[in-house]
This record gives sequence, structure tokens and C-alpha cells, in this order.
Amino acid sequence: MGPFIAVIDYGIGNLRSAEKGLCQVGGDARLVTSPAEVAAADGVVLPGVGNFGCCSEALSASGLWGAALGAATDGRPFLGICVGMQLLYESSDESPGAAGLGLFPGTVGLLPASVRRPQMQWNLLDVRPGSQLLAGFEDGAWAYFVHSYAVPLGPETSATCDYGGPVAATSERGAVWATQFHPEKSSTVGLGVLANFVKACS
Repeated sequence: MGPFIAVIDYGIGNLRSAEKGLCQVGGDARLVTSPAEVAAADGVVLPGVGNFGCCSEALSASGLWGAALGAATDGRPFLGICVGMQLLYESSDESPGAAGLGLFPGTVGLLPASVRRPQMQWNLLDVRPGSQLLAGFEDGAWAYFVHSYAVPLGPETSATCDYGGPVAATSERGAVWATQFHPEKSSTVGLGVLANFVKACS
């Protein structure tokens, strides 16, 4: 039995896809709906799709906001996916007034006007040295994106893609990891990312 990985079920996101992908690479992934289950996990995943404000509101309404924040700050491996990544930041121009968890500084912004929005395509990752999330893919890899907003570039940025300029594709700081792309839709690279996360939880 692999490490117990809690996939936070707050009624939004590709929950089953994330759960199945984690199980495929050796994790004991389960959808969870209570703070106690989050607290018992070896690692925690926060998925998310759609609107930043809707995801923020749903996470708060689920009663799991505090559990998610606790898991992301107590040293356990934590993975945010897509809007789950964006929720790790302070706020988003998509939903003024909606709060993020504030683990990373800055505001999520709209992709440049010079490109088609959303970015809905495979794109090449430019992996920065030292990435644990993308270990094994340092020479570049293709991942699948679906998004119109992106987190700001910062010291936590561990990979970018080119879409009207550099766009943050992953963030890492300590045990907190995040992907803007969808690992469960990104073939070998996506499974590799999930496998790296499961390994970190072991």
C-alpha cells in the first residue's frame, strides 16, 4: 500500500482524474471531505478548474479551507493543480475580492492580449535547475494546458512555458508544489510529476 494522499473534494475540479492518476503511480489516493481525513494524510492535493472566485468560495463553503492551509504549511507534501495552483496565491484579477490561500505572494493575472485565450494546447516546459516536481524531465517536456489566467513569475517558479512570453507552469517552495498544466492529461510527463509527488509522500 502506498502513502495515503488526500485529494480535497470540495465539489469542484477533476477530482476523479487526479485520484486515478495518483493511484496509477503507486499512491493510496482518496477523495476526502473532512478536515480529519486531510489531517491524517501523508500528502494532500488541491485540484481546481474553472473560475478562481468559484473555487475559493467552494473551498471555504466546504469547511476545508483551514485544513488545506494547515496541510500546506505543516511540512507535508502538498500539490496544487490548475486553479488549485492559483489558489496558493493571494488573489486573482479574474475574481476581485476573492481570497487565495496566500502561500505565495502576488496576484493571478490574465494571459497577454497578444495570444488566444484560453491557452488550450500542449506546450513545451522550460524546467529550471533543481526542480523536484519535474525531476527526470530537466531537458524539457510537453504538458497540456487549459487556462486563461496565470500566476506571477517569482522565485518559486520552477518551470515556464512560452505563450506570448514566459508563463509560470509550475511553482515549488519546500514541500509545496503546484502545476498550471493538468498532470492527468499530460501523458508520460504528467504521470512522472504525480510519481515524483507520491515518492515525496513516502
